[in-house]
Amino acid sequence: MNEASVRRLTGACGIAAGLIAVVGVPLYFLYAGPPPASNVLARILLNILTCGALLVFLLGLAHLVRSSGRALAWPASLVSGAAGAYVTVTLVAASVEAGVVLEHPGGTLDPTVDGPLAHANMLLHGSVARLLTAILLSAAGHAILRSGVLPRWTGRTAQAVAAVNLAFVPSLFFGTDAAAFYSAVGWGNTALTASLVVYWALAAGIALLRTPAGTLTGPAAGPAGPARSGVPDSRPAW
Repeated sequence: MNEASVRRLTGACGIAAGLIAVVGVPLYFLYAGPPPASNVLARILLNILTCGALLVFLLGLAHLVRSSGRALAWPASLVSGAAGAYVTVTLVAASVEAGVVLEHPGGTLDPTVDGPLAHANMLLHGSVARLLTAILLSAAGHAILRSGVLPRWTGRTAQAVAAVNLAFVPSLFFGTDAAAFYSAVGWGNTALTASLVVYWALAAGIALLRTPAGTLTGPAAGPAGPARSGVPDSRPAW
């Protein structure tokens, strides 16, 4: 698969992840009390599809960054590793929620706060996911700014979203009220902030499809860049 094909697939998956999230996120706000099983299973299915598209997007982005120069191999690897960890944690948390509903299909349980593993699951949706997202987007933002595979505003936006996610890591100290903005399972933590990464992927996916292959705008585009001159880059990778 050549670079142009990778860019198209990566951009398309970023857009797909964002559009699926646009449909799925509102499902978490439809009911004031425990949602019906159909609602929970629908949003979990959309979450699974979002994770699949997001994983392909992030691995594609890491590939493009790595291809732009050996000096960027480390941040590209960090993006790949954090992406795998983030998607795994998100899918495990979704599976735990689905298990509560599948065991009690006619019950009145909210799987985000009810069930034998609900309180442990709060960290997977909250602080753990926020930390992984912060690492992922910090690395992605740095890699984008250094490599120039995307416009610089996408790198700056990634870093801003990473900072917001990092600010929510201590939320585990602020209770388990799902109606609160800042708590272990608060809507500002597990719904609003959690969705920012896929909205960023949507914007970055569009930008990627609109940026011609081989176009570099960052420091890697300089005459000393390994992709241009073939001379090893002596700059630090981070």
